[in-house]
Amino acid sequence: MDSEELLAQLADIHLPGEISYWPPAPGWWVLAALLLLGGYFLIRKIVQQRNLQKVCQHALAELENCYLRFASAEEEDMGGLRLRYVNEFNSVMRRVALVHFPQANVASLGGDAWVDFIRQKGDSSGLNDEIAAALSFGRFQTQCDVDVDAMNSLGQAWITSLYLNSKKFSQREDGVTDA
Repeated sequence: MDSEELLAQLADIHLPGEISYWPPAPGWWVLAALLLLGGYFLIRKIVQQRNLQKVCQHALAELENCYLRFASAEEEDMGGLRLRYVNEFNSVMRRVALVHFPQANVASLGGDAWVDFIRQKGDSSGLNDEIAAALSFGRFQTQCDVDVDAMNSLGQAWITSLYLNSKKFSQREDGVTDA
């Protein structure tokens, strides 16, 4: 047999079939799973952030209501009004602390321990000795002479730092707070 006869016996070249888009290669499955997982965590983070903003707005509104009740009161006993404001302010701050730090045993804190807790956990730059004394022992006094405007500003800054600036004042694993 000569070479032309052998070449004539060969079959034509067969082209492969068209590449199918389904099912995708394993790499695409992994990429799709990672994208779905990333989307889930992103949506979860957004929902948590919105919930924190709602809680913060509610706490700030409650604090503002306390301040408005103080400002609109027409009693002549300003010391008694201030004392009532200090007690309402303390109540709002303690509820915020209980919600934000459920494991910290906040409910049992009182006096200087409560003031130290406020200093450690949030923005307490407006906390002076007068406000600290009112927060520590205000509910046990009959009269109170404290700057209500400064106390209200402290409460707003502290609550905002807990909920909206949580990275700035977050507690590390070793128990030390970043400030």
